[in-house]
Amino acid sequence: MSTLNLTLLTDLYEMTMMQGYFKTGKKDVAVFDAFYRKNPCDGGYAICAGLEQVIDYIEKLHFDEDDIAYLRSLCIFEEDFLSYLSKFRFSGDIYAIPEGSVMFPREPMLKIIAPIMEAQLIETAILNIVNHQSLIATKAARVCYAAKGDSVMEFGLRRAQGPDSGTYGARAAIIGGCSGTSNVLAGQLFDVPALGTHAHSWIMSFSDEYTAFREYARLYPDACTLLVDTYDTLRSGVPNAIRVFEEMKREGIRPLSYGIRMDSGDLAYLSKKARLMLDEAGFTDAVISASNDLDEYLIESLKLQGAAITSWGVGTNLITSKDNPSFGGVYKLAAMQGPDGSFLPKIKLSENVEKVTNPGNKTFYRIYDNRTGKIRADLICLADETFDTGEDLKLFDPNAPWKKTRLPAGTYSMREMLIPVIKNGKAVYHSPSVMEIRKVCEKEKETLWDETRRFTNPHEIHVDLSRKLYDMKTSLLEEMHHIEESD
Repeated sequence: MSTLNLTLLTDLYEMTMMQGYFKTGKKDVAVFDAFYRKNPCDGGYAICAGLEQVIDYIEKLHFDEDDIAYLRSLCIFEEDFLSYLSKFRFSGDIYAIPEGSVMFPREPMLKIIAPIMEAQLIETAILNIVNHQSLIATKAARVCYAAKGDSVMEFGLRRAQGPDSGTYGARAAIIGGCSGTSNVLAGQLFDVPALGTHAHSWIMSFSDEYTAFREYARLYPDACTLLVDTYDTLRSGVPNAIRVFEEMKREGIRPLSYGIRMDSGDLAYLSKKARLMLDEAGFTDAVISASNDLDEYLIESLKLQGAAITSWGVGTNLITSKDNPSFGGVYKLAAMQGPDGSFLPKIKLSENVEKVTNPGNKTFYRIYDNRTGKIRADLICLADETFDTGEDLKLFDPNAPWKKTRLPAGTYSMREMLIPVIKNGKAVYHSPSVMEIRKVCEKEKETLWDETRRFTNPHEIHVDLSRKLYDMKTSLLEEMHHIEESD
């Protein structure tokens, strides 16, 4: 992504609409919202990721000579439009939720304010970037929650859907809470820990298991984790690992980290037996690491069974989010700027109630309980609305407005979640490092109630509308209804 010109990473209909706007002289400034409708994995939240790559994409957006030549070869674009593209640069504004933030359905992940031609072009790439990384960051957050503070390593590169998915997926997994990745390229690009031990082939390439372990320990004494399930975990692997650890101890070698890894078998049973063997030999601080098609549900189950595992390697099910392989982010027109500079709200109707959009130029606030620091609700409102936490705040369910809540003054605080990242086409936000974003995410996850983080039937954090926005939406719906009746 850092070397390719991604300007043509778009759907063809974005380009044909651009030409349509160009030919009809439509230069209106539009507001588009990128949001999603349903949490991944039937969960209670999602984690925002991918913003740094969105900013990089926007800053580098241009059509080079090869792009123009290719578009000309399609025989559907006219020369005056192609001439416009040759000088194209994004000139609009983008607001976004910071990476690592917790987010919920229907609230804007990003808000784009730009001439409609420009805003239309960037739709596909923005969704591609944010949908993928937010999905993997969310999956990682769930896996790490199941691990209950144990180290989780992402190592799904070989099963990812291509190099970019494996590399940017690793980035997102670190943001979501993983302690490291097996992906060396991700380690280099994002300055995150690259972790790993050895494969069964290392063991099999030697005449016997003990020799393989001994040689590995000789080469890597400071980080010596031995894979013990090549032949027989309890009769061969663990005893041979203990033999090598004893030799290291006699030689005065004190590794920074050491232990065993298991990649097959009944992990609960084997880990408990291995723990007893290691402890009896005096290696009570030896780590027991496990892999083998793990996900949050299996890790949670193994924890309940008392598995003596303190480090988890999660591959395929994390890097592909196997049980929920796509994130449903969408990109919808919300407003158009009128002649006087004000924004005229736009709304999309649908037979499916959940697909009816929220109109207008909006922002949203996160509402925290002052006593616990936990999230009470999110409130989507119009961009010019302000709130006074010194007054009572009345909230209501926009789908069932008779359901109301009053938050007394002084019991809650509010934080606006959308921040400017692009102004007039230029970046005004510098992304923190991935490890810094990971720390942000850890704090963000602590604002969630445990009931929201559970995997089965999680508690829903309500995303409400301000009264002003709700009335605007209702008015537009009534207006559309009257138009249909007159037809």
